[in-house]
Amino acid sequence: MAADSGGGPRTTGVRVGPIDLAARVDEALAVQAVAFGLSAGEVEVRRHIVLRHLDHPHARALGALTPGGRLVGFVYGMPNDRGHWWSTVVEPYLRATGSAHWLDDAFVITELHVHPDFQNRGVGRALITTLTDAVPEPRSILSAIDTESPARGLYRSLGYQDLARQVLFPSAPRPYAVMGAPLPLRRAR
Repeated sequence: MAADSGGGPRTTGVRVGPIDLAARVDEALAVQAVAFGLSAGEVEVRRHIVLRHLDHPHARALGALTPGGRLVGFVYGMPNDRGHWWSTVVEPYLRATGSAHWLDDAFVITELHVHPDFQNRGVGRALITTLTDAVPEPRSILSAIDTESPARGLYRSLGYQDLARQVLFPSAPRPYAVMGAPLPLRRAR
């Protein structure tokens, strides 16, 4: 990753920097649909969720843009609030593993997606490290499908560890793992 003239990280011709995710929500969800295999109905449901999340006063979002301005990846998150839906679902699982304290003073990575044509180029790593480097919380938490995947490998390389596995979200067809890492995230050696 090298800095571009705009001050943001540049990864294989892709610039990572702040975006107005609410204004580009449809582009972002198109990336997520391809990367995550979402149906049109699932995209519409997620559109409302993303827009609601972005109303949080401390929500932060970054995008990965090609030189032509195409959005090929995005990440967003916010400080955890134990009253939010996600936190209330994962809390019993974390309590069972003695990890519930991770819900305090943590920044949640709500979504991180990179278009498959741009994966394995450092774009996801640039998005998540740039986002978490700018937050005051001492740790980060996230959930990922509980299977061995490139995403889980990326998170582990950054210092995330499993806090709870086989976490079941209502209406999710597969179980998730909740992962946590101290900030700043680990850098490649």
